[in-house]
Amino acid sequence: MKRDSVYDLLIIGGGISACVFASNYLQNNITKKIAIIEVGRGLGGRSSTRTSKRFKGWEINHGSPNFNVSNSKNNFQLKSYINELLKNKFIKIDDSELVFIDDESYLETKNKSQFSSGVNYLSLFPMSQLSKKIIEFNNPNGKIDLFFETLIVDLEFNNDLWSLRSKNGDIFKSKYLVCSTNLLLHKRSLEILKTNQIPLRKAIPKNNDKKIDLLFNFLNKQSYIPRLTFLIYTIKNYSYKDSYSKKNRYFYLNENLENKYKFERIIFQLQEDNKLAIVIHSKNPDFINSYLNAKHEDSFKQKIFKNFNRLFEGNSSVNKLTCNEEISIMHWRASQPSGCAVPLSLQFSRKYRLGFCGDWFEGEGFGRMEGSILSALILVEKFKT
Repeated sequence: MKRDSVYDLLIIGGGISACVFASNYLQNNITKKIAIIEVGRGLGGRSSTRTSKRFKGWEINHGSPNFNVSNSKNNFQLKSYINELLKNKFIKIDDSELVFIDDESYLETKNKSQFSSGVNYLSLFPMSQLSKKIIEFNNPNGKIDLFFETLIVDLEFNNDLWSLRSKNGDIFKSKYLVCSTNLLLHKRSLEILKTNQIPLRKAIPKNNDKKIDLLFNFLNKQSYIPRLTFLIYTIKNYSYKDSYSKKNRYFYLNENLENKYKFERIIFQLQEDNKLAIVIHSKNPDFINSYLNAKHEDSFKQKIFKNFNRLFEGNSSVNKLTCNEEISIMHWRASQPSGCAVPLSLQFSRKYRLGFCGDWFEGEGFGRMEGSILSALILVEKFKT
Protein backbone atom coordinates (compact mmCIF):
# COMPACT_ATOMS: atom_id res chain seq x y z
CA MET A 1 0.00 0.00 0.00
CA LYS A 2 1.27 3.46 -0.87
CA ARG A 3 2.57 5.53 2.00
CA ASP A 4 0.07 8.35 1.31
CA SER A 5 -2.99 6.07 1.23
CA VAL A 6 -5.63 6.03 3.96
CA TYR A 7 -6.92 2.85 5.61
CA ASP A 8 -10.54 2.39 6.51
CA LEU A 9 -9.45 0.77 9.78
CA LEU A 10 -6.18 0.43 11.68
CA ILE A 11 -5.78 -2.00 14.59
CA ILE A 12 -2.96 -1.51 17.08
CA GLY A 13 -1.79 -4.82 18.56
CA GLY A 14 -1.66 -8.27 16.98
CA GLY A 15 -2.90 -10.46 19.80
CA ILE A 16 -5.81 -12.89 19.73
CA SER A 17 -8.36 -10.11 20.36
CA ALA A 18 -7.14 -8.08 17.38
CA CYS A 19 -7.22 -11.14 15.13
CA VAL A 20 -10.74 -12.17 16.16
CA PHE A 21 -11.97 -8.60 15.67
CA ALA A 22 -10.29 -8.13 12.27
CA SER A 23 -11.52 -11.45 10.91
CA ASN A 24 -15.12 -10.94 12.02
CA TYR A 25 -15.19 -7.29 10.99
CA LEU A 26 -14.07 -8.25 7.48
CA GLN A 27 -17.03 -10.63 7.07
CA ASN A 28 -19.38 -7.69 6.55
CA ASN A 29 -16.83 -5.19 5.25
CA ILE A 30 -15.06 -7.09 2.48
CA THR A 31 -14.21 -3.93 0.52
CA LYS A 32 -12.52 -2.19 3.44
CA LYS A 33 -8.77 -1.60 3.66
CA ILE A 34 -7.54 -2.86 7.04
CA ALA A 35 -4.14 -3.10 8.70
CA ILE A 36 -2.82 -4.58 11.95
CA ILE A 37 0.22 -2.94 13.52
CA GLU A 38 2.17 -5.13 15.96
CA VAL A 39 5.38 -4.40 17.87
CA GLY A 40 6.38 -8.09 17.94
CA ARG A 41 7.73 -10.29 15.18
CA GLY A 42 4.39 -12.02 14.57
CA LEU A 43 0.77 -12.43 15.59
CA GLY A 44 -0.40 -13.87 18.89
CA GLY A 45 0.60 -11.42 21.60
CA ARG A 46 0.77 -13.33 24.89
CA SER A 47 -0.71 -16.33 23.07
CA SER A 48 2.40 -16.76 20.96
CA THR A 49 5.02 -19.30 20.00
CA ARG A 50 8.81 -19.13 20.19
CA THR A 51 10.53 -20.48 17.11
CA SER A 52 14.12 -19.87 18.09
CA LYS A 53 16.81 -19.12 15.52
CA ARG A 54 19.37 -20.43 17.99
CA PHE A 55 17.59 -23.69 18.85
CA LYS A 56 16.39 -25.12 15.55
CA GLY A 57 13.31 -27.35 15.36
CA TRP A 58 11.61 -26.18 18.57
CA GLU A 59 8.16 -24.57 18.64
CA ILE A 60 7.30 -23.59 22.19
CA ASN A 61 4.05 -21.93 23.28
CA HIS A 62 5.55 -19.64 25.88
CA GLY A 63 2.56 -17.49 26.87
CA SER A 64 -0.80 -19.27 26.87
CA PRO A 65 -0.25 -22.96 26.02
CA ASN A 66 -4.02 -23.40 25.87
CA PHE A 67 -7.07 -21.35 26.82
CA ASN A 68 -10.15 -21.92 28.91
CA VAL A 69 -13.72 -20.73 28.51
CA SER A 70 -16.24 -20.78 31.35
CA ASN A 71 -19.03 -18.76 29.70
CA SER A 72 -21.24 -19.28 32.73
CA LYS A 73 -23.55 -16.52 31.46
CA ASN A 74 -24.10 -18.56 28.27
CA ASN A 75 -23.19 -15.73 25.93
CA PHE A 76 -24.42 -16.84 22.49
CA GLN A 77 -21.76 -14.89 20.56
CA LEU A 78 -18.94 -16.54 22.47
CA LYS A 79 -20.52 -20.00 22.36
CA SER A 80 -21.12 -19.74 18.62
CA TYR A 81 -17.58 -18.56 17.92
CA ILE A 82 -15.94 -21.34 19.95
CA ASN A 83 -18.14 -23.87 18.11
CA GLU A 84 -16.98 -22.35 14.82
CA LEU A 85 -13.32 -22.79 15.82
CA LEU A 86 -14.06 -26.41 16.76
CA LYS A 87 -15.98 -27.07 13.53
CA ASN A 88 -13.13 -25.69 11.40
CA LYS A 89 -10.63 -27.77 13.38
CA PHE A 90 -8.66 -24.81 14.62
CA ILE A 91 -8.96 -26.02 18.22
CA LYS A 92 -9.97 -29.11 20.19
CA ILE A 93 -10.90 -29.82 23.80
CA ASP A 94 -7.72 -30.17 25.82
CA ASP A 95 -7.84 -33.34 27.90
CA SER A 96 -4.19 -33.13 28.99
CA GLU A 97 -3.33 -33.99 32.58
CA LEU A 98 -3.57 -31.06 34.96
CA VAL A 99 -1.89 -31.50 38.33
CA PHE A 100 -2.13 -29.15 41.29
CA ILE A 101 0.83 -29.51 43.62
CA ASP A 102 -0.33 -28.70 47.12
CA ASP A 103 2.39 -30.46 49.07
CA GLU A 104 5.95 -31.56 48.37
CA SER A 105 5.00 -35.21 48.62
CA TYR A 106 1.40 -35.23 47.38
CA LEU A 107 0.15 -34.62 43.87
CA GLU A 108 -3.54 -34.46 43.12
CA THR A 109 -5.20 -34.17 39.72
CA LYS A 110 -7.56 -31.20 39.68
CA ASN A 111 -10.10 -29.90 37.21
CA LYS A 112 -9.80 -26.26 38.20
CA SER A 113 -7.12 -23.72 39.02
CA GLN A 114 -6.67 -20.02 38.38
CA PHE A 115 -5.70 -21.02 34.82
CA SER A 116 -8.53 -23.50 34.33
CA SER A 117 -12.19 -22.61 34.68
CA GLY A 118 -14.79 -24.21 32.47
CA VAL A 119 -13.57 -26.02 29.36
CA ASN A 120 -9.92 -26.06 28.30
CA TYR A 121 -9.14 -25.78 24.59
CA LEU A 122 -5.95 -26.59 22.75
CA SER A 123 -4.92 -25.12 19.42
CA LEU A 124 -4.33 -27.69 16.68
CA PHE A 125 -1.46 -25.45 15.56
CA PRO A 126 1.20 -23.55 17.47
CA MET A 127 -0.56 -20.69 19.29
CA SER A 128 0.84 -18.03 16.95
CA GLN A 129 -0.50 -20.01 14.02
CA LEU A 130 -3.97 -20.04 15.62
CA SER A 131 -4.07 -16.23 15.42
CA LYS A 132 -2.87 -16.41 11.81
CA LYS A 133 -5.52 -19.02 10.92
CA ILE A 134 -8.23 -16.84 12.45
CA ILE A 135 -7.08 -13.92 10.29
CA GLU A 136 -6.87 -16.01 7.13
CA PHE A 137 -10.34 -17.54 7.59
CA ASN A 138 -12.11 -14.38 6.35
CA ASN A 139 -9.07 -12.92 4.59
CA PRO A 140 -8.28 -15.35 1.74
CA ASN A 141 -7.12 -12.59 -0.61
CA GLY A 142 -4.84 -10.88 1.89
CA LYS A 143 -6.99 -7.76 2.34
CA ILE A 144 -5.53 -7.21 5.82
CA ASP A 145 -2.05 -5.67 5.75
CA LEU A 146 0.26 -6.75 8.57
CA PHE A 147 3.04 -4.55 9.95
CA PHE A 148 5.38 -6.25 12.45
CA GLU A 149 8.18 -4.86 14.64
CA THR A 150 6.36 -1.53 14.48
CA LEU A 151 5.89 0.42 17.70
CA ILE A 152 3.34 3.25 17.58
CA VAL A 153 4.47 6.14 19.79
CA ASP A 154 2.23 9.05 18.77
CA LEU A 155 -1.43 9.55 17.79
CA GLU A 156 -3.37 12.47 16.32
CA PHE A 157 -7.04 12.88 15.40
CA ASN A 158 -7.85 15.74 13.02
CA ASN A 159 -10.70 16.24 10.57
CA ASP A 160 -12.16 12.79 11.29
CA LEU A 161 -8.87 11.13 10.46
CA TRP A 162 -6.41 9.25 12.64
CA SER A 163 -2.69 9.73 12.05
CA LEU A 164 -0.26 7.33 13.76
CA ARG A 165 3.52 7.66 13.95
CA SER A 166 5.83 4.74 14.68
CA LYS A 167 9.13 4.83 16.52
CA ASN A 168 10.87 4.50 13.15
CA GLY A 169 9.01 7.51 11.78
CA ASP A 170 6.47 5.67 9.60
CA ILE A 171 3.09 7.39 9.31
CA PHE A 172 -0.21 5.49 9.10
CA LYS A 173 -3.57 7.15 8.43
CA SER A 174 -7.04 5.75 8.95
CA LYS A 175 -10.72 6.68 9.20
CA TYR A 176 -11.24 4.39 12.21
CA LEU A 177 -8.91 3.08 14.91
CA VAL A 178 -9.05 0.07 17.25
CA CYS A 179 -6.68 -0.40 20.18
CA SER A 180 -6.44 -4.04 21.22
CA THR A 181 -3.54 -3.15 23.50
CA ASN A 182 -3.97 -0.43 26.10
CA LEU A 183 -0.29 0.59 26.16
CA LEU A 184 -1.07 3.89 24.44
CA LEU A 185 -3.78 4.61 27.03
CA HIS A 186 -2.05 3.43 30.21
CA LYS A 187 0.34 5.34 32.44
CA ARG A 188 2.96 2.61 31.91
CA SER A 189 3.44 4.10 28.42
CA LEU A 190 5.26 7.04 30.03
CA GLU A 191 8.12 4.78 31.07
CA ILE A 192 8.05 2.29 28.18
CA LEU A 193 7.77 4.87 25.40
CA LYS A 194 9.93 7.47 27.20
CA THR A 195 7.28 10.13 26.73
CA ASN A 196 5.92 12.84 29.03
CA GLN A 197 2.27 12.37 28.04
CA ILE A 198 0.10 9.31 27.48
CA PRO A 199 -0.31 9.15 23.66
CA LEU A 200 -4.10 8.79 23.53
CA ARG A 201 -4.56 11.47 26.19
CA LYS A 202 -2.51 13.79 24.00
CA ALA A 203 -4.72 12.97 21.00
CA ILE A 204 -7.97 13.35 22.98
CA PRO A 205 -7.63 16.02 25.69
CA LYS A 206 -9.62 15.74 28.90
CA ASN A 207 -13.30 16.80 28.83
CA ASN A 208 -13.67 16.18 25.09
CA ASP A 209 -15.39 12.80 25.44
CA LYS A 210 -16.99 11.49 28.64
CA LYS A 211 -16.48 7.84 27.62
CA ILE A 212 -12.78 8.35 26.99
CA ASP A 213 -12.36 10.19 30.29
CA LEU A 214 -14.07 7.34 32.16
CA LEU A 215 -11.88 4.84 30.31
CA PHE A 216 -8.76 6.63 31.55
CA ASN A 217 -10.14 6.68 35.09
CA PHE A 218 -10.55 2.90 35.09
CA LEU A 219 -7.16 2.28 33.48
CA ASN A 220 -5.44 4.44 36.10
CA LYS A 221 -6.60 1.85 38.64
CA GLN A 222 -5.52 -1.13 36.55
CA SER A 223 -2.14 -2.75 37.14
CA TYR A 224 -0.21 -5.60 35.54
CA ILE A 225 1.41 -8.78 36.74
CA PRO A 226 4.99 -9.04 35.42
CA ARG A 227 6.35 -12.53 34.79
CA LEU A 228 9.53 -14.35 33.91
CA THR A 229 9.18 -17.26 31.52
CA PHE A 230 11.93 -19.87 31.29
CA LEU A 231 12.06 -21.97 28.13
CA ILE A 232 14.02 -25.16 28.72
CA TYR A 233 15.28 -27.11 25.71
CA THR A 234 15.85 -30.58 27.11
CA ILE A 235 18.61 -32.91 25.94
CA LYS A 236 17.90 -35.63 23.38
CA ASN A 237 17.13 -38.50 25.77
CA TYR A 238 15.10 -36.57 28.35
CA SER A 239 11.61 -38.03 28.84
CA TYR A 240 8.95 -38.77 31.45
CA LYS A 241 9.35 -41.66 33.86
CA ASP A 242 5.94 -42.95 32.77
CA SER A 243 4.34 -43.46 29.35
CA TYR A 244 2.37 -40.18 29.19
CA SER A 245 2.01 -39.22 25.50
CA LYS A 246 -0.38 -36.26 25.24
CA LYS A 247 0.72 -32.90 23.86
CA ASN A 248 0.89 -31.02 27.17
CA ARG A 249 1.18 -31.74 30.87
CA TYR A 250 0.43 -28.98 33.37
CA PHE A 251 1.70 -28.59 36.93
CA TYR A 252 0.41 -25.76 39.15
CA LEU A 253 2.00 -24.88 42.50
CA ASN A 254 0.06 -23.72 45.51
CA GLU A 255 1.02 -20.45 47.21
CA ASN A 256 3.39 -22.01 49.77
CA LEU A 257 5.33 -23.95 47.16
CA GLU A 258 5.35 -20.99 44.81
CA ASN A 259 6.96 -18.88 47.52
CA LYS A 260 9.52 -21.58 48.20
CA TYR A 261 10.50 -22.53 44.64
CA LYS A 262 9.53 -19.26 42.89
CA PHE A 263 7.59 -21.11 40.17
CA GLU A 264 3.92 -20.42 39.45
CA ARG A 265 3.27 -23.17 36.89
CA ILE A 266 5.25 -25.63 34.78
CA ILE A 267 4.12 -26.87 31.38
CA PHE A 268 5.68 -29.79 29.53
CA GLN A 269 5.18 -29.56 25.76
CA LEU A 270 5.80 -32.51 23.45
CA GLN A 271 7.49 -31.46 20.20
CA GLU A 272 7.00 -32.95 16.74
CA ASP A 273 10.25 -34.91 17.07
CA ASN A 274 9.13 -36.18 20.54
CA LYS A 275 11.53 -33.96 22.44
CA LEU A 276 10.11 -32.33 25.56
CA ALA A 277 10.10 -28.58 26.00
CA ILE A 278 9.56 -27.27 29.53
CA VAL A 279 8.05 -23.83 30.13
CA ILE A 280 8.26 -22.39 33.64
CA HIS A 281 6.35 -19.26 34.66
CA SER A 282 7.25 -17.13 37.67
CA LYS A 283 5.57 -14.00 38.99
CA ASN A 284 7.55 -13.83 42.25
CA PRO A 285 8.72 -10.17 42.59
CA ASP A 286 11.93 -11.01 44.44
CA PHE A 287 12.84 -13.66 41.89
CA ILE A 288 12.21 -11.25 39.01
CA ASN A 289 14.33 -8.56 40.67
CA SER A 290 17.14 -11.02 41.33
CA TYR A 291 17.16 -11.85 37.62
CA LEU A 292 17.16 -8.19 36.57
CA ASN A 293 20.03 -7.46 38.98
CA ALA A 294 22.00 -10.64 38.27
CA LYS A 295 25.56 -9.97 37.11
CA HIS A 296 25.89 -13.44 35.60
CA GLU A 297 22.88 -15.01 33.89
CA ASP A 298 24.45 -18.49 34.03
CA SER A 299 24.37 -18.53 37.83
CA PHE A 300 20.70 -17.52 37.74
CA LYS A 301 19.94 -20.34 35.32
CA GLN A 302 21.53 -22.79 37.75
CA LYS A 303 18.99 -21.65 40.37
CA ILE A 304 16.21 -22.65 37.98
CA PHE A 305 17.67 -26.15 37.52
CA LYS A 306 18.18 -26.52 41.27
CA ASN A 307 14.63 -25.46 42.17
CA PHE A 308 13.13 -27.66 39.46
CA ASN A 309 15.01 -30.75 40.63
CA ARG A 310 14.16 -30.13 44.27
CA LEU A 311 10.48 -29.68 43.43
CA PHE A 312 10.24 -32.94 41.48
CA GLU A 313 12.58 -34.99 43.64
CA GLY A 314 11.04 -38.44 44.04
CA ASN A 315 8.15 -37.61 41.70
CA SER A 316 6.75 -40.67 39.96
CA SER A 317 6.34 -39.05 36.52
CA VAL A 318 8.92 -36.27 36.12
CA ASN A 319 12.64 -36.84 35.72
CA LYS A 320 15.26 -34.45 37.04
CA LEU A 321 17.12 -32.19 34.65
CA THR A 322 20.79 -32.86 34.05
CA CYS A 323 21.64 -29.14 34.22
CA ASN A 324 23.18 -29.43 30.74
CA GLU A 325 19.96 -28.25 29.11
CA GLU A 326 19.74 -24.90 27.36
CA ILE A 327 17.49 -22.13 28.72
CA SER A 328 16.20 -18.90 27.24
CA ILE A 329 14.50 -16.36 29.49
CA MET A 330 11.67 -13.96 28.65
CA HIS A 331 10.72 -10.99 30.80
CA TRP A 332 7.04 -10.04 30.41
CA ARG A 333 6.64 -6.55 31.86
CA ALA A 334 2.85 -6.68 31.52
CA SER A 335 1.77 -10.26 31.16
CA GLN A 336 -1.71 -10.03 32.70
CA PRO A 337 -4.00 -7.17 33.75
CA SER A 338 -5.16 -7.15 37.34
CA GLY A 339 -7.25 -5.05 39.66
CA CYS A 340 -9.83 -2.81 38.03
CA ALA A 341 -11.49 -4.07 34.83
CA VAL A 342 -12.87 -1.62 32.26
CA PRO A 343 -16.67 -1.75 31.63
CA LEU A 344 -17.65 -2.99 28.17
CA SER A 345 -19.91 0.07 27.83
CA LEU A 346 -16.74 2.14 27.25
CA GLN A 347 -15.55 0.12 24.26
CA PHE A 348 -16.51 2.50 21.49
CA SER A 349 -16.45 6.25 20.91
CA ARG A 350 -18.41 7.22 17.82
CA LYS A 351 -17.25 10.82 18.09
CA TYR A 352 -13.61 9.79 17.74
CA ARG A 353 -14.18 6.71 15.54
CA LEU A 354 -12.29 4.73 18.14
CA GLY A 355 -12.79 1.23 19.57
CA PHE A 356 -11.09 -0.96 22.17
CA CYS A 357 -10.90 -4.69 22.84
CA GLY A 358 -8.75 -7.06 24.86
CA ASP A 359 -8.58 -9.00 28.12
CA TRP A 360 -8.57 -5.77 30.11
CA PHE A 361 -12.37 -5.46 29.92
CA GLU A 362 -14.83 -6.63 32.57
CA GLY A 363 -16.34 -10.11 32.73
CA GLU A 364 -15.38 -13.58 33.84
CA GLY A 365 -12.75 -13.62 31.09
CA PHE A 366 -10.87 -10.64 32.56
CA GLY A 367 -7.14 -11.25 32.20
CA ARG A 368 -7.66 -14.34 30.00
CA MET A 369 -8.19 -15.27 26.36
CA GLU A 370 -11.92 -15.70 26.97
CA GLY A 371 -12.17 -11.99 27.72
CA SER A 372 -10.01 -11.12 24.71
CA ILE A 373 -12.23 -13.08 22.32
CA LEU A 374 -15.55 -11.93 23.79
CA SER A 375 -14.62 -8.24 23.84
CA ALA A 376 -13.60 -8.47 20.17
CA LEU A 377 -16.91 -10.08 19.18
CA ILE A 378 -18.88 -7.44 21.08
CA LEU A 379 -16.88 -4.61 19.49
CA VAL A 380 -17.67 -5.90 15.98
CA GLU A 381 -21.38 -5.52 16.78
CA LYS A 382 -20.83 -1.96 18.02
CA PHE A 383 -19.17 -1.03 14.74
CA LYS A 384 -22.32 -2.15 12.89
CA THR A 385 -24.66 0.21 14.73
